[in-house]
Parts: sequence; C-alpha cells; structure tokens
Amino acid sequence: MKVDRLPKVRTSLSPTNHPYMTGAWTPLHEEVNAWDLEVLEGAIPADLDGVYLRNTENPVHDPVGRYHPFDGDGMVHAIEFKGGEAAYRNRFIRTRCFEAEQEAGQGLWGGLMDGPGTSKLPGFGAHGGLKDTASTDIVVHNGEAIATFYQCGEAYRLDPLTLENLGVAAWAPLEGVSAHPKVDEATGQLMFFNYSKTWPYMHYGVVDPSGKRSVYQGVPLPGPRLPHDMAFSSKYAILNDLPVFWDQDLMAKGVHAVRLHKGLPSRFALVPREGGEPRWFEAQPTYVLHWLNAYEDGDEVVLDGYFQENPIPRPLEIAPEGHSHLMAYLDEHSFCSKLHRWRFNLATGETSEKHLDERVLEFGMFNPKYAGKPYRYAYSTTSKPGWFLFNGFVKHDLETGESWEIKLPEGVYASEAPFAPKAGAVDEDDGYLVSFLIDENRGTSECAIVDAKTFQIVCRVALPHKLSSGTHSVWAGREMLTRVIPEAS
Repeated sequence: MKVDRLPKVRTSLSPTNHPYMTGAWTPLHEEVNAWDLEVLEGAIPADLDGVYLRNTENPVHDPVGRYHPFDGDGMVHAIEFKGGEAAYRNRFIRTRCFEAEQEAGQGLWGGLMDGPGTSKLPGFGAHGGLKDTASTDIVVHNGEAIATFYQCGEAYRLDPLTLENLGVAAWAPLEGVSAHPKVDEATGQLMFFNYSKTWPYMHYGVVDPSGKRSVYQGVPLPGPRLPHDMAFSSKYAILNDLPVFWDQDLMAKGVHAVRLHKGLPSRFALVPREGGEPRWFEAQPTYVLHWLNAYEDGDEVVLDGYFQENPIPRPLEIAPEGHSHLMAYLDEHSFCSKLHRWRFNLATGETSEKHLDERVLEFGMFNPKYAGKPYRYAYSTTSKPGWFLFNGFVKHDLETGESWEIKLPEGVYASEAPFAPKAGAVDEDDGYLVSFLIDENRGTSECAIVDAKTFQIVCRVALPHKLSSGTHSVWAGREMLTRVIPEAS
C-alpha cells in the first residue's frame, strides 16, 4: 500500500474515557491519499465500478460542554473501485464552523446535550445553538457529493473522487437542509426537506438534474417538530410529523428536551413530487429515524421503514458513569426499532400497518435502481446491544418473507452498507454491499464487499488507518459521477 499523508489539522483534543470518543469511536485526525491497497481476502470484483463514500464524526477540539457523538466534526472517507483495483482517501468537511474553530484553536459551540448559554457563538440549524458539522449524511447528485447535518445545516459540496471541498450548494435555502435528501437516479432529481422553530415549521424542495432548485414550498405543521428522514414514490414525496419532539414549555426557556407527546398520532404528508397541497394520513404513534423505500400499489402508497416501539427509552442500567441517558438514546435495543410497513389508501384515507420482522434492525438499504418503485430485497444492519455499533447485516426477501444474516466477529463493527448494482445486472439483487469495518481486536480498518445474491463477504481490502464510526454512507456508480452543466438562462 502506498500512502501520502497531508499536513495535520489543528487539534486540541485531550485524552478521555468518553464511550463515544474511544474504542470504535476514537477520533481520526489524519488525512491521506492511498493506492495499491492490499487485498486481504478474495478479489475485487471487476464489475464493481464507482465510489463508496462514508461520513463520520471526528471531534477535533475538546468539547465546550458534554459531548454527544453527533457533535463531532464531519470527515468523509472514499474508496474508489475501477478495473479490479481500489484507491482510498479521506478529508474533513471544511464547514464554516470547522474553519472558525481551526482559526480559534478551540471548540466554540456546545452540543446536543448542552443547555442554553454553552456555545461561545450563535449556533446554526433548527436547534439554533449547535455547530454545523455536515457530519450526518452524504449523497451524490449531479456529479457532486453533498454532506448534510441532521439539524438542518448548510449543504456542503465535495468532489466525490478527490474529496476537494467545493463550498455550499447554491440551491440550499437559508433555512438549511436536513440530513437525508433523496436522489432519484431515474429522473436525476434531488428532493429535500428542512424543519425549524418558525412557521410553517417544515419545507419541501426539489433540485433538478442540473443543480437548479425547481420547487421550494412550505409544509405547515402545528408547531416545531423533529423529522429526520423522508421517502419518495414515483408520484409523491413522503414527509412526516411524528409525536416525538421538543417539550414546548422547556423550549421557551431555551432547553431542548425531547419527549413523547402522548395522545398524538404519527402523521404522514404525501406531497406531489413537483409541489402542491399535501395529503395527510394518520398512523400509530412512534418515531422513525430511517425509511427504506416507498412505491404505489393500486390505490395505496406503500412505505417501509423502522418503527420504534420505545422511542423515549429509560437510561441504561449498565453504562459508563454519567452516560446512561446518552447510551440508551443511541442503543437500537433500547428504542427497539423494527422493520415496518405502512400502507396509505388514497381512496379511503385509511392507514394500515404491520411489522415485517421482530428483530431489532435499522439503517436499511436497497437497490437504488428501484427507488420509488416496487422492490423485493432490503438490507438492514444489526447492532451491538447497548451501543451505536453495527455488528452484522440482514437481507430480506420482502415477497417470500425469507431472510439471511451475516454476523461479524466479536469486536468487529460495520458501517452502513449501500447497494452497488453490478454492470449488466439482470436480477434486483445482482450487486454488492460495500462497507467499512473497524476491527477493535487488531486496531485496523478494512473495506468489506458482500455479494448481495449469495450474501457472503467475497472481498476484504486493507485501509491505511483505523476509522472512527459514524452514521451514513452512499454508493455512487460511475454514471453518477458526471456533472451536468446548467444551460444559461
């Protein structure tokens, strides 16, 4: 393996025993370019052509207050596959906040768990007091990677191959962009939403294939809410108003405490994709971090995602001192997320719903060629009880109900694993899952390639350093890496 190390960023991070700043969450501050990567097992498939991008949280400075892993500075890792070879690089996302703290040589903003007055400067996003790290999500649209923050920050652009920072997307509104904008590869559109503390409390937008914003409309809500993800079918964008959001009385005092508002249903807005009046449906109260896919089925719109049976969990009884509350809210086994299906009947206005699996699952993926269309296969992650760490994958055949599981060795943790279709694929599951692994036993990281049809790891590729864990990732095939230059108006 050949490695070119870049000049180091300015850091002020002290030694710590924080559970989400150690182990698999140990921050990585090194930026490199690496090529001639060593293949540890199998062979890199010749029909794997594109780039896997993974966004992670890597705090550079000591926390101003109490640290939550979602406060960490964004770092994108990329591994490009072409002709049976692989190259890797990683870069911090140079947000305005990252650059301000680099200049100051210290942290300037408090985090998700801090009270009012912690930040040394005004904050950003729906919360209003946080640092915009762009560390939550990443997608590829119009040949550019777009990194976003879950609390509605600015949408930061990067070159998906070189990871050169390209600045803020021109189409991003002043109200910000939530994590989980959605790209429809069939139309070239990007759909996004945001949320805030001011009326109408949520917006929906569309960016055309050339990067121009074509739709931006309010989707009025009864008050401030905390939606995290959206979905789309061929005709509708699907937004949500779920009964887990800030306590209004405490928010008036500047305290952002989340609670379950009993008596309120879950509500879903089906918005025509090109804009228009939403149609609302009600369902059982829950919270949902992530959706899978949605599609039309006769008079019904079908939506799959991960229903939380206990969205406000009790503090973990066994947890590092002072972190029992934090650990519970990051533990899928505490909030108990289950693969779930909602059906919205456009003729009757009624909703039907059910679990599709009783296991604790989350962070699902599927073949992106089937986005917004009927699909058969879904791929979810399993997690280590008590921790926000992935320890395996489950493949579902949604037609037959069959499933298959990959369980990683103890001490080895995965990343979200998007589906990469094979060139010339015939079947929906003709492709691969791509994931970075963190091996705490050896203190190393690698890239694992899973054959999605046989559901077996077929290749492992060494990486030049141990990664920190994080949240989201994306696969961009070679055809997604070309930028469309908009015509002059």
